[in-house]
Amino acid sequence: MAIDLLSHKLDRAFDHIDANRNGVVEREDLLGLGARILVGFGESPTSVTGASLVESFDGIWSTLARTLDRDGDSGISRPDFRSAMLSAFVTGDHYEPVFRPAAVAVAELCDGDRDGEIRPGEFRTMLSAFGVAYDDVDEAFDRLDREGRGTLTVAELVAATSDYYRSADPNAAGNWLFGPL
Repeated sequence: MAIDLLSHKLDRAFDHIDANRNGVVEREDLLGLGARILVGFGESPTSVTGASLVESFDGIWSTLARTLDRDGDSGISRPDFRSAMLSAFVTGDHYEPVFRPAAVAVAELCDGDRDGEIRPGEFRTMLSAFGVAYDDVDEAFDRLDREGRGTLTVAELVAATSDYYRSADPNAAGNWLFGPL
């Protein structure tokens, strides 16, 4: 049963990336997600922060392609995406060196004033880039803000990302990263 939860979460991640809904995730789709995030926060892809995000998303793509033994431009189907994500980032050893830097880059973009705190509006901007329904954002934020402070720390958002992609615990707070499952 635990793997069903992970599969469901990875299928949602696939849908976040496959913006053109052609049934495959391509490198351009993942970089497009990065571009949507950068545009939402008014960040240039050539700034230090923007370049870090682009580089880390490209690293995720390269790892997925290598895991599937594909060239860098071949599209990845939903079942192959799920399999590669599980193998590389959930059970494999690529989360910390490859995926976590992407989570940190996104969380740092959310912290526009660099005070270590992410406010609901900043969180909304991030989730809009992922295509999360507007009505789900407030509940997601509230579920992640377990202490009721009205803010999330960058570290809490990074931890929620790890929970979302790696935890099979149905009660993990990170399951709410993109709204209700």
